[in-house]
Amino acid sequence: MNHLNRKLAALASLLVAALLPSAAFAQQSEDIVADAVQRDTIIAIPGFATDADRPTDAYSTADLGRRIGDVITADLRNNGLFTPRGPDQVRSIDYQEVTAPQFPGWKTINAEVLVQGFVRAANASEITVGCYLYDVGLGTELSRQGYVVPARDWRRAAHKCSDIIYSRLTGEQPFFDSRIAYIAESGPKNNRRKQLAVMDSDGANHRILTSGGATALTPRFSPNYQSILYLSYVDGNPRIYIYDIGTGRQRLVTQSSNATFAPRWSPDGKTILYSMAVGGNTDVYKISAGGGTPEKLTNAPGIDVGGSFSPDGRQIVFESDRSGSQQVYVMNADGSGQKRISFGSGRYATPEWSPRGDLIAFTKIAGNLRIGVMRPDGGGERLLTDSWQDEAPTWAPNGRVIQFFRTAQGSGETSIWQVDVAGANERRLPTPGNGSDPAWGPIRP
Repeated sequence: MNHLNRKLAALASLLVAALLPSAAFAQQSEDIVADAVQRDTIIAIPGFATDADRPTDAYSTADLGRRIGDVITADLRNNGLFTPRGPDQVRSIDYQEVTAPQFPGWKTINAEVLVQGFVRAANASEITVGCYLYDVGLGTELSRQGYVVPARDWRRAAHKCSDIIYSRLTGEQPFFDSRIAYIAESGPKNNRRKQLAVMDSDGANHRILTSGGATALTPRFSPNYQSILYLSYVDGNPRIYIYDIGTGRQRLVTQSSNATFAPRWSPDGKTILYSMAVGGNTDVYKISAGGGTPEKLTNAPGIDVGGSFSPDGRQIVFESDRSGSQQVYVMNADGSGQKRISFGSGRYATPEWSPRGDLIAFTKIAGNLRIGVMRPDGGGERLLTDSWQDEAPTWAPNGRVIQFFRTAQGSGETSIWQVDVAGANERRLPTPGNGSDPAWGPIRP
């Protein structure tokens, strides 16, 4: 096993350790994380070369090459598993060198992995981006991929390249070429304007989708990425809408004068889960995505609020105070087999099933609000954050990173953050203003 493969094995150990039961994790995580830090894989990422510097609808191809290198560098740095050295730290390359790396030179800066690529433009509106991944020690090519995209979508090509690198080096599914729906907040904390918005996984390309005339809450991307499900209060009445991203049109799924909460898609996109308060009792319902008559799934006294479906669509995780305090429960998709799975101190809210099916994320309420995870049987509970008010977890498409929103004590300002399942690499995503209720979408088609 060469040096790079040993380091990649250490990274895999770190990812596996994040899924161990809490006691085992407590004993091993500190050593594993320290080992991974000591063995960070150094990745050299020069700016992508071009055959000729031509203008495009975005930037010139030479400028795009450097920008793509910068985005890949940021992607790999922010996941905490690698030490990337981007265009500002390494020498530039020419077009011919893309497929003929000068490995001895890269060894002198201790680079173990090399990412090289090119940008070409046959016209101003479209570019071709090539991405190549090399093992410097062995002097071999590990992967290559090409993308043809509109020039203005150059960041997508960069994220796609990052996905290839991440997957090849870790053996894990990628997540960089994805988007996040969230609620853009503005105005004083006691009179916030809340609008539906989207952004790239790294916080770039923000776009406001709704006017703000009605409050928008709890968005979720559809499994096919074509629409966003969200809750809107129009004239004080809650309505569940599906927003078509391509056309900008909205379709009403259901409305009621009763308080309604947290609409969620089924994995096949055919069913919507939500909760509604009727006569002082809140229960979990499901309804066809095309509308129709809702079906009540719970009937216990108290407050039952739907969380999410399991990835196979067979089970639902939800929160309920039927035991006297908010706890996490699971049930079959038809409402049968309801059972409590959380038994720790404090209260539990906003459960969300991992797309891998192995963990459930939640908000732990015990003095402050923190983000945690547990297995679907309730075991292995671990808290990942430790701030004043962190809530509403949402999973990356690969189930290895969790986003949430944080409310600042005193000011009430909200911001979007993320942390990995080991409780490391916590960072804030940039948004133009306050942001809450993030919802991470699947990998883009």
